[in-house]
Amino acid sequence: MSVHKNQAFAARLKFALRGLAYAVRTERSLRLQLLALVLVVAALVVLRPGPLWWALVLITSSAVIAAELFNTAVERLADELHPQDSAGIGLVKDCAAAAVLVASLGAIAVAAALIVHLLTRGGVPV
Repeated sequence: MSVHKNQAFAARLKFALRGLAYAVRTERSLRLQLLALVLVVAALVVLRPGPLWWALVLITSSAVIAAELFNTAVERLADELHPQDSAGIGLVKDCAAAAVLVASLGAIAVAAALIVHLLTRGGVPV
């Protein structure tokens, strides 16, 4: 049984934050996605879309970050279990990277829909 199982909430939160810190330290793409999230939130503050748009943008942004964290975990696990090159492990890593791509494309689609919405409702607030 894992040492992480059945721990108190504070301990589980500590494990999660440790994982997030590791990923931020080691993954350039995650750092870029977190920067993009900051810029997206700033744009939402300026553009002032309705609450539903906030929710859609933040959910899709969170999905991209979560997918990147899963991708990091899969790559790290694969490298630990099979450090030498392997076609099968490479395919697993490619699929994990594809998940990040799909989530990113979904976030881009929501951003495009928001832009269309703002442009067709009479413009962007100043």
